[in-house]
This record gives sequence, structure tokens and C-alpha cells, in this order.
Amino acid sequence: MEKRRKVILITDGDEYARRAVETVAKEIGGRCISMSFGNPSKLSGQEIIKMIKKAKNDPVLVMFDDSGFVGEGAGERALRYIATHKEVEILGVIAVASRTRREEWTRIDVAIDQFGELTPYGVDKYGIPEQEIGRMNGDTVYNLDELHLPLVVGIGDIGKMGKKDSYEKGAPITKKAVEFILERSGFNEQRDSKHGADL
Repeated sequence: MEKRRKVILITDGDEYARRAVETVAKEIGGRCISMSFGNPSKLSGQEIIKMIKKAKNDPVLVMFDDSGFVGEGAGERALRYIATHKEVEILGVIAVASRTRREEWTRIDVAIDQFGELTPYGVDKYGIPEQEIGRMNGDTVYNLDELHLPLVVGIGDIGKMGKKDSYEKGAPITKKAVEFILERSGFNEQRDSKHGADL
């Protein structure tokens, strides 16, 4: 049986997100499924799984976006399919804030604000902490709570946040969220021990 691919799910998929996630994937030695971008998402879960399995390196960063659709839209259906697929191991989720304030929210384990600081409060799309602890509003977060995912990290709008997360600056907030998930999941230790065995 093939090894399970290590995947990080990201609930944003516009052009800014694509550039930021591609930049971060390159810096950490992982892979971004660039074709998973779209506002809203266009690929099905089955199509994305095929791409994940072909990716050269782990971790594989995958984007999902519902473009504000209320309820479980195409992006969330694809996310659900991948999150429950037996051939992937979900390391964590980056839950991205939006201006949606009414319908969709998710519990988060921690958030990272626009200055790269960890906070127990949810953040808005600018990465500014809000009033509620452990909860955040977003577009493509409808089904995260029921999927029992290992780690959910909230951040502001990827690639934006008042230019603080611009891909031209290396998307530092997105990168910190990815690195936090890799550290907490034990991925870095596994990679280091594997490289040590290869020496």
C-alpha cells in the first residue's frame, strides 16, 4: 500500500491566495496544488486526490473556496472528500477569515494575527483579533467542525491583510500558519529522521 500523503487544507482559493500558497510551498519544500485555486473552487475532490497523489513532495497544500456560498458548496464538498480519504493524512487546516459575519463560522484551536502573533481569539480578514475565543467567521468553513480535523489555525485573508501577507514579502503570515501546523503535527521530526536515515 502506498504511503498516505501529508496534506494541509486551506479555505481560500482566489488569485492572491494562490500566489501566497505557491510561495510558501516552495519555501518549505512542499507542493501546492495550484489547480485547486478558484473563486469558487472548480475541481472535484476526486480530481484533487489524483493531483495530490502525483505531487513530488509532502506536505501538499490544497486550496478550497466557496466564494461566499452559504451552506456546503463545491469547495466544502471537495474539502470533505479529501479530509475523509483513506490515502491522505490531514496535518491541519488553515481557516481563512472573510467579511461573512452571519452564516458560517468554525471553531479554531488558535489564530495568527497580522503581526504573526498567536492568539486564542478569532481574527477578521485583516488579521485583527476579534471578541470571541476559539471561533472565527469565514466563507468556506461550514463543515470543518464535524470533520474532527487535528488542528485548525485561523488567519486573515491570505495574501492580503493590508499587504502584510503579500506574496512579494514571502506571505509571512501564511508561512507561519503552515510552519505551526508542521511543527505541531510532528511532520518536521518525521522528515528529519527520514533524512537522517538517508545519510
